[in-house]
Amino acid sequence: MSKVPSELKYTDTHEWIRLEDDGSVTVGITDYAQKALGDIVFIELPEAGRKLVAKESCAVIESVKAASDAYAPLAGEVIAINQAAIDAPENINADAYAAWLFKLRPAADADTATLLDAAAYQSTLAEE
Repeated sequence: MSKVPSELKYTDTHEWIRLEDDGSVTVGITDYAQKALGDIVFIELPEAGRKLVAKESCAVIESVKAASDAYAPLAGEVIAINQAAIDAPENINADAYAAWLFKLRPAADADTATLLDAAAYQSTLAEE
């Protein structure tokens, strides 16, 4: 069974989102996603300053068996990337919720209500 921390928000494409006190959001992939991918060997993240639209493919995560896209959970501007995750992508397999990918400053019209809470995300996992 995959871990689904209750304090985070989620997307149906298996990204997790932590709402930060400064209004930014931190984004990573879920425990379910890292298990499905297997051993992660490479990640490519969006550059800081890049403006994203919601649901836009913005990162690539490669494992020994597949490459998968990660998607922007909200519209906004990338304000930071996790260089440690690029340097040691296997850390995502060790703890998907500690190894974030990038941080976004949401656009003024970004709607966090579109994100799933833990219970709703767990329901989507039950359907897969």
